[in-house]
Formats: sequence, structure tokens, C-alpha cells
Amino acid sequence: MIALVGCVAPVMAPAPAAVRVPTSFASAAAVSRSADSASSGEVAWRTLFDDAILVALIDTAFHNNPELLATLQEVEMARYEVQSVRGRLAPQVSIAAGLGVDKSARYTSEGAGNASTDITDGRKVPEPLTDISVGFVAAWEADVRGKIRSQKGAALSRYLATVEGSRYVMTGLVAEVTNSYYELLALDAKLAIVRETIALQQKSLALVRAQREAAAANELAVQQFYALLLNAQGLEFELLQQITEAENRLNLLLGRYPQAVARGAALPSAAPRALAAGLPSQLLQNRPDIRAAEWAVKAAHFDVKAARSEFFPEINLTAGLGLRAFKPSLLFTLPESMAYSLVGDAMAPLFNRTAIKAEYGRANAAQLQALINYRRTIVSGVTEVSTLMSAIDNLERVTMFKTQQAEALDRSVGISGDLFAAARANYLEVLTAQREALNVKLELVETRLRQRVAVTNLYRALGGGWR
Repeated sequence: MIALVGCVAPVMAPAPAAVRVPTSFASAAAVSRSADSASSGEVAWRTLFDDAILVALIDTAFHNNPELLATLQEVEMARYEVQSVRGRLAPQVSIAAGLGVDKSARYTSEGAGNASTDITDGRKVPEPLTDISVGFVAAWEADVRGKIRSQKGAALSRYLATVEGSRYVMTGLVAEVTNSYYELLALDAKLAIVRETIALQQKSLALVRAQREAAAANELAVQQFYALLLNAQGLEFELLQQITEAENRLNLLLGRYPQAVARGAALPSAAPRALAAGLPSQLLQNRPDIRAAEWAVKAAHFDVKAARSEFFPEINLTAGLGLRAFKPSLLFTLPESMAYSLVGDAMAPLFNRTAIKAEYGRANAAQLQALINYRRTIVSGVTEVSTLMSAIDNLERVTMFKTQQAEALDRSVGISGDLFAAARANYLEVLTAQREALNVKLELVETRLRQRVAVTNLYRALGGGWR
């Protein structure tokens, strides 16, 4: 049996055009770096980081981080979806067996016919009639309209998008673990500075108390020095709490319970390793989020093709081959017990195609949305790299000036202390020098941390971290 009804399909929308990117990054400070076609985003993270402890922490995160593990399962789900759609291209063959009993009413055409018919020589059709069958059944949708192939293309594109999505999670994880590790080193450095300051202020307090006993200083000076010491001692415990919180955040990234985190001795004072930004066009290949958005555009285009195919006829073939009899002893009597069937049908919508048109329109809108998201991801990536390159250049200058300022204030603390001991400077000058020196040293550590965070984030923005 074959039934065919024709219809007219809408014109296929064109595939999305390629997105153009600038030839260089906009940051003026980054022009010299952008001229080189090399990109640090292509460097493996094990090569980029030379701290063995940090490398071990990232390894642990890759094995235990819950978000990454869940993302990898999404990749597996998408892979099985591709296999599922691919399997629909081949005929579905099943083995079937059946057992039934049928009693037809005598005063019907079927019952009257059975009563007057010999099922074998000299034997009427038994009543009730048993029906025993065993055989194979095959069903196949002939994909002449390309719907299943389009669905396969969409599923494969989404699978590749999830692969890129898992890589994007990896890049973020490398950056988060690295930045948390550097945050811990910075907090350790701040704690060391505060403790050195506490020791210095304890000596200053002892000195001013001795001067008060000698009538060379008053109680106001003693209380001012004491208040400054208490402030530093309170800051010490604030830093200890911040260290605990930072360790717990890092342990959460590593997928483990709170515990002490091994780390280096101190935050390196040297400038972090310089990175090469390369060309903006390289982001299209290196950044997993951009590649995932690109695959999403391709998947949406396949969805449009699948929706359009609904306007064309659907052809299905069904076949069966097996043995059938009313009792087991006759089931294998050939060729009398052999049964087979072959049915083909083709159907296409004619009237009331509103739902199909609506789905086609939705698929087109989804394709446009995917393209907009793809362009937005590219613009965001280029902007992020330009901003971070500018930040690295400016933070390098800030660090240089902060270092010189800290050295100058260190000298002023020593000079003011000597002058105060010799009664040639008042206690306010000593207090001011110590307070400013502490603040600037802490700011210097914070600036060095921002430097390293900016470099790590630039590495992630360039697409590094998943190789």
C-alpha cells in the first residue's frame, strides 16, 4: 500500500555567514605584543606553570572537581544522543513471538466462513482458534527528505559543543585554582608583614614607655603606640581567618573536605611570566566558549533543515517474515505455515500546516539567536583580552612605584625611630611612618597578586588551560 500527498516547502534559509574579527587588539599598550602571531593560549598549562605544588593542585582539581565531572557526563550524554540518531538511519529489526485465542461469532461472515471451512482435510476450523506466531519484523524510515541526517548533524554539532564546553570549564578551573593559590601566597605575605610590624611596634611601645618613666614622653604617646599595636594584632587574626576561608574555597575547587593546603614559601616578588596575545583571529580556534558557540550555530542550522523536511513526504517501509499456525505441531510445517508481509507508505501534510510552519519559524529564530550569541562571545573574548593586556601593563608600572614607595617608607620608619630615640622627632612622626609603611606594604602585596591574577586570566581569555 502506498499513499502520497504533495506539498510545497519554504525556501531554505542561507547558512550563517562567517563572523569577521579585528586584525589586532584595540589596546594601544598591547600593539607590540599583538604583532606576533604566536599565542600563549596554545601553550599547555603544565608548561606555563613552573610551581610543582600548583601543578599538583590543578591535577587534583581535574580528577575531583564536581562541576568538571558533571560536565564530562554531559559530553557522554551528547555522545550517546549522536549514536541514537545515527541508529535511526538503519532498519530496525526485531524478533517477535505471539500467542492468542480468537472466537468469532457464528452469525457473522467470519464465523460462518470458519464453520464451513476445513482447516485441514476432514477437519473444520477449531473453535476457539489458537494463533501462534514467531518471526522477524523490520521497520525503516527511508530518509529521502533528509530529516534524520539533519537531526544527526544537529546531534553531532551539539556533542562537539559539549566537548568545547567541558574544555571551557577546564580553562576556568585552571584559572580559579591558580588565582586561589596565589591569593593564599599573598595572604601569607601579608601575615608575615603584619607580624614584622607587630614586633617593631612592640619595641616602639617599650621605648615610649621607658621615655615616659624618664619624663621624656607623656601618657598620650604611650596610648597612641598601644592603639597602633592593637590594630596590627587585630589585623593578624583577620588575616588568619581570610587564610582559612581561602583554603576552604580552594579545597572546594579540589573536591575535598577542608584541610590545610600545601603551598610555596611566599608570593614571588618578580614579575609574572609575560604572555603573547597573538592575533584576535586565533581566539576562534583557541577559546572553547567561542568554538562551542560556533557549533551551536551549526546545530541550529541543521535544526532548520530538519524542520523544513517536515513539508516533504515521509516514506516508511515495514516488513515481516515468520511462521504462524493454530497449534505448535503445525508451526514448522513449510511452506504452509510461512507468513510474510511488505508495506510501504508515504505521507505528507496538505491542510492545516500551522504547527509545521510554526516549528520552522521557531528553528529559524533559534538559528539567528545562536548566531547573535556567537558574535557576542567573540566580541566579549576580544574585549576581555584587550582589557587584561592593558591591566597587566598598568599594574607593572603600579608595582614599580609601590615598591619604591615601600622602600622609602621603610627608610622613613628607621629614621623616625632613631630620631625619636634621640628626642629629635615627636611620636606622631613615628606613628605616621609605621602606619603608612604597613599600609603600603600590604598594598604592594595586593598589587602583585592582581598582577598574577591578570596574567592567569589573560591565559584563560586566550583559550589556555585545556591542553
